[in-house]
Amino acid sequence: MIERYSREEIKKIWELQSKFGYYLKVELAVCKAYAALGQIPQENLNQIEKKASFSVERIDEIEREVRHDVIAFLTAVNESVGEDNAKYIHMGLTSSDVIDTAFALQIIDSSKIILSDIDSLINTLKEKAFQYKHSICIGRSHGVHAEVTTFGFKLLNWLDEIERAKESFEFALKEISVGQVSGPVGTYSNVRPEVEELACKYLEIRPAKISTQIISRDRHAKFMASLSVIAGLIEQFATEIRHLQKTEVREVEEGFGKNQKGSSAMPHKKNPVLCENLCGLARVVRSNMIAAFENINLWHERDISHSSTERIIFPDSLILIDFMLYRFNNVLFNLVVHEDNMKRNANLYGGVIYSQKVLLKLVDKGYTREDAYRIVQQHALDALNGGNFKQNLLNDTKVSSVLTVAELNDCFNEADYLKNIDKVFERFK
Repeated sequence: MIERYSREEIKKIWELQSKFGYYLKVELAVCKAYAALGQIPQENLNQIEKKASFSVERIDEIEREVRHDVIAFLTAVNESVGEDNAKYIHMGLTSSDVIDTAFALQIIDSSKIILSDIDSLINTLKEKAFQYKHSICIGRSHGVHAEVTTFGFKLLNWLDEIERAKESFEFALKEISVGQVSGPVGTYSNVRPEVEELACKYLEIRPAKISTQIISRDRHAKFMASLSVIAGLIEQFATEIRHLQKTEVREVEEGFGKNQKGSSAMPHKKNPVLCENLCGLARVVRSNMIAAFENINLWHERDISHSSTERIIFPDSLILIDFMLYRFNNVLFNLVVHEDNMKRNANLYGGVIYSQKVLLKLVDKGYTREDAYRIVQQHALDALNGGNFKQNLLNDTKVSSVLTVAELNDCFNEADYLKNIDKVFERFK
């Protein structure tokens, strides 16, 4: 099994207790900034930092009356610090200063887990790619046999894709890792820009270059898009495994537990259920991305139409991506690879996949490309109806008159097709 963060860790970041904890972290950073600028006495700051607390139960109780979660939160915190200190909390701020900055912190902490998951998957992909570097398998285009490749080469492409997805995710994370302490419509009407600069410094994030009453949601849409790319790649990898596990293909299989059962009716069944599950979850993440893009369009300096969706799509998507990366990493780690079946499939119908080499050899011997293509295609299509491509060629005097048996055999040399893959693998060392 792959070691990982506890499955509960990313979930806890998005629970109410944690969310209000992030709110308090922002409020305390602002108070600290005010104190550094001489607007809160150090003694009061010390008391605020020591006493400030809340309970979700008390916040819920207050919210049932005031119908505003941030006011309920502030009231609960103010009760904990006392009247003399409460006047300094949330001074000059609007609710979204706290909400959006705390939201960024939640996303950042969740993303640390996602990045660890990605790194773990990258390590597994790299290890497996090099392990199966020379394991011959058939490459397919349009779902149809094309030419030989190796299973390791296939995995190497997955590695490249997930590494690029990581880069995109890190870029989107940087874009979303900003805070704001700029007041009701972002004009710093009752709070100095220096307070924002210091508070964000204490929180280890950048202040947004400009904000209205909220941080612009194009940042959040880009972030959700990066999650969707990760989900889409996992779906692509899982779909490939599902195909390769088909009975008539059977080149790879998900690991199957000793006491596992595949069907209530058919004892022979071993189904790619983990990969099917991943394909379904990818659809959820992509659907959430659509909602994130809809949230870019808000009225004037803000409305709250984005808020309700974000309370669902961000925790759900981050938790799902964490789970999907972990699950696929385990699928890959425990994957059963049938190298003999791969080789068998690559040589079906007398090696029709070597048709291009025969075509080029005939052209080299003096045939026009059109004539050579016609000869090779005829024998290849005949073979696909149950014949043997190589034997068909050997039996054709138009071929044997220009190609010796040794020259024809050389066209079926799989190693010649793979002579350059080492150069590609060198790029990933």
